Amino acid sequence: MEKPGPLPVGLKVVDQYDRSRTYPSSPKHSSKPSVGDGGRPLQTLIWYPSIGERGKAITVGDYTQLADTESRFDAPSKENNRWRSLLMASSNVRLWALRDAEPARGHYPIVIYAPSDSSVAWENADLCEYLASHGYVVVASPSMGVSTRDMTDDLDGINAQARDISFLVSYAKSLPDTNSSEVAVVSWSWGGMSSLFAAARDSRIEALVAMDGSMRYYPGLVKKAGNIHPERMTIPLLFFTRNVSLEDLENDNAPLSDKVGRNVLNAWIHGDLLTVNMLGMAHPEFSCMFQRSESAQRFAENQVADYGRDDANTSYAWVARYTLDFLDAQLKHSASAKAFLEKAPSDNGVPKHFMDVRFRPAQKASLSGAGTGSVAVP
Repeated sequence: MEKPGPLPVGLKVVDQYDRSRTYPSSPKHSSKPSVGDGGRPLQTLIWYPSIGERGKAITVGDYTQLADTESRFDAPSKENNRWRSLLMASSNVRLWALRDAEPARGHYPIVIYAPSDSSVAWENADLCEYLASHGYVVVASPSMGVSTRDMTDDLDGINAQARDISFLVSYAKSLPDTNSSEVAVVSWSWGGMSSLFAAARDSRIEALVAMDGSMRYYPGLVKKAGNIHPERMTIPLLFFTRNVSLEDLENDNAPLSDKVGRNVLNAWIHGDLLTVNMLGMAHPEFSCMFQRSESAQRFAENQVADYGRDDANTSYAWVARYTLDFLDAQLKHSASAKAFLEKAPSDNGVPKHFMDVRFRPAQKASLSGAGTGSVAVP
């Protein structure tokens, strides 16, 4: 991972509800709302710049405990928390954040983190802490279905997470240390699809970062939605890809109709598009906690060519660095960050054969309307 920025990091956990929606307490009592409230429970994590003098140091084990009460805040369920066993070997590893540390003075841009399919809010805690240490308030909640803790791989599930993202934007804008005019969403995997849906409907979102986002692989779901039009999007997008074969895409278990549609990246012609192909990364390696939990056998199954675990860590660090500079360029309007992104990777110190970067500037909309052409993106 990259070194932390100049600001100490605080972490707050807020158990709150979106009262505009209901949520069953359990499959056995699907008509009964969550304990203590009639709304959708959103365990909300906030990473923020702090003064760093007081607060409990956070370990991987502390993060795993949060999964005990994700959807039932007053009824811990340790037996259903698979992360306890997956991350047991790393449970004592200390991260940067201090729990409930005093916030630093100032107002910082907002980043919403959208996790992968059914995952925890802190699946990329290292990245979220890193961004906070460089002057961002990062907010996240778990990936959940409409009425179940597990996400459903359909439009209902996508729309539920997209609404969660917009709920978190509103919440973040109410915080005293945020700059409410600067908002971006960072996502991984299935969260990329939901962040696309959220950005298409919520004009407060000004930039997107997608780490191997699912909208690249399932454009049919975008088409089915009916009101999501990548060809009309005008915000900038940083999209991290990986080398994946057509055979791999054809042999997944998703319905064919979910995979047939116009390539979202090809359609993204009216917003700046920065595509970064991480040549040695497998899909799980875009998450720090999945990297920690991955067994030797599982790593071997996912391994790309002869890139090893150290290479995966190095790649993750560069994903974090490019994400930071993209956000700095878009939300802080930093000239130095913009210059960093315009350089060849080797000029920025990236090792050879780790990434390929392509930039396509936004086209001006024609008088006849958006979506009149596209340029192929690998």
